[in-house]
Amino acid sequence: MKLKLLIILFFPLIIYSQQATLAELELKLNSEKNQTKKLEIISEMVNTVFGNDMKQALILAKKGVQLADQLNDKNWQPQFYEMEGRMHANLLQLDSANLFFNKAMKGYKAIDNKRGQASTAFKMAWVLKKYGEYEKAMQKDIYALKLMESIDDKAGICDALTRISNDLTNQNRLEEALVYAKKAIDMAEKNNLTSEFYFVYNNAGDVAIAMNEYLLSLDYFTKAAAIAEEQNFGQIYMADIANSQGNALKRLGRYEEAIKYYSSCLAIAKKANYPNAMNTVTANLGEVNLLLGNYKEALKYQLETIQLQEANNDYSNLIENYHHTSTIYSKLNDFESALAYKQKAYDLRDSIGSIESDAKMSELLTKYETEKKEETIAFQEAKIDQQKVVQYLGIIVVGLLVGLLIFAFISYRNRSKSNRLLAQKNAENELLMKEIHHRVKNNLEIVSSLLALQSAQIDDPNTKEAMTEGQNRVNSISIVHQKLYQGTNLGSIEMKDYFLNLTENILDSFGAENKVTLNLAMEKLDLDIDTAVPLGLIINELLTNTIKYAFPADNKGTITIKLEKQNDQYLHLVVTDNGIGKSGMTHGTGFGTQLVSLLTQQLNGTMKEESENGTTHIFDFKLRKAA
Repeated sequence: MKLKLLIILFFPLIIYSQQATLAELELKLNSEKNQTKKLEIISEMVNTVFGNDMKQALILAKKGVQLADQLNDKNWQPQFYEMEGRMHANLLQLDSANLFFNKAMKGYKAIDNKRGQASTAFKMAWVLKKYGEYEKAMQKDIYALKLMESIDDKAGICDALTRISNDLTNQNRLEEALVYAKKAIDMAEKNNLTSEFYFVYNNAGDVAIAMNEYLLSLDYFTKAAAIAEEQNFGQIYMADIANSQGNALKRLGRYEEAIKYYSSCLAIAKKANYPNAMNTVTANLGEVNLLLGNYKEALKYQLETIQLQEANNDYSNLIENYHHTSTIYSKLNDFESALAYKQKAYDLRDSIGSIESDAKMSELLTKYETEKKEETIAFQEAKIDQQKVVQYLGIIVVGLLVGLLIFAFISYRNRSKSNRLLAQKNAENELLMKEIHHRVKNNLEIVSSLLALQSAQIDDPNTKEAMTEGQNRVNSISIVHQKLYQGTNLGSIEMKDYFLNLTENILDSFGAENKVTLNLAMEKLDLDIDTAVPLGLIINELLTNTIKYAFPADNKGTITIKLEKQNDQYLHLVVTDNGIGKSGMTHGTGFGTQLVSLLTQQLNGTMKEESENGTTHIFDFKLRKAA
């Protein structure tokens, strides 16, 4: 209780200190003339705000990205891409996070910055865990560990050991997880890595909870909380550790104390605009109320958590939350809903938690440990090494075969059950549709790659430009299928997120990121694939035309895209630029103009063009009624 009181009293001081520091940095930024120095100041501003207000940190990171791109600063560009990706990830905007992490990784590799590559790989792994892709996540963490070892970065190695321990905990390989957690603690203590103490103790607490050592876990979490307070880590870290302390207290049966810590975490997370913590602690509030017998209150929290996780494709702990919701419905005598959520848990478990995948993740770690040992073996023992490798491979093959047999048996048993359960059949159909969309997306990417390869062999600029435009058209359709197989609703696509990915790809293909600013003036809107694909192609043609003709020479400008429903009968699309007014399409005779006209007719729409202060294209489409 005393620690909780200290946390509550400490936050106003953190916020006041942050605001004072931020104001000083803002004045310093405004008076600075040197552009590179400005980038350093913005980076410091992001780090100052990050721990206490995620949305404000994102705004500052975007500012850094924009300036670094304008200066074409190869050293700062990947750093700010990584910063913006980190903010998107913590706000659970996972697609946007991946986009910027990939750009950061590409930039770090171009300048051979191994520390930056490793740091970005850690964050990519975090996103992959949210998607439930644990095998790929472990690959990223092991890749990052090797990079940190190659440059002898003690703090980075410690961080990697902590993350791999977390990977093993997620796989319920607790003895191995404990080994890696202790390695991380030893490295932090021996090298006096004060910046890592919070993370190694927090992770050790998670491992202890998984091993049912609840008092030990509470001790680790208390140490981590003291360090976060002492080093002024900021609100998001205090939110995370308050949630962890609540978990330990919940396992100890001290439910009322747990609720106090969970409530503190939720209040802090809301202040800091930190949805990742909001999702997690809301689920915990649901579970602890379930344990207390407050079933209606528990159901409210659990359904809110599931809705947020499904909307953000966040699969971490989603299986557990389905099970809890099923239990609550059962306690409320709603057995139909209880069965439905129990089936959801089994379906998700089968799709992301197969035994075969666990065997592959085990192989990844075994391979890393083997490589470490092989580095110390002398040349004279090469033949013995080869025999050991054969033995290891044999064990792995046997393990995989056993895993495949078990997986086949479980799959057969589940298929037998699915013949009796209509819900299971629907789930299988959904997985099949996702696989179809995934394959279509892959095939379109092959077509796009072939166009890119062909374009590389062409010298004529007009032909090369036509090939690029064709590649962009293929990409616009590919992104639709990507969104469908990654999303939770196979019948529709969220258009704002789709347009964000589409337009950034188009700007990148023409090298116009620093020349054109895009403004998506629209709310979230779900549309079916038959409407989304033609709209994507229309936007592709309009943006291509605008980039080519509206901003000649070094002129910079803004393109605004607005899409909205009107009376549930019409779609209203407006694309505006502030260019020189010569980017219109209604009177053109080229292929792009014909394509836009045909697509507009296909959507039963009309198009008109205005050329005042730039060019504006206005479309009205009549929505089809469901059959």
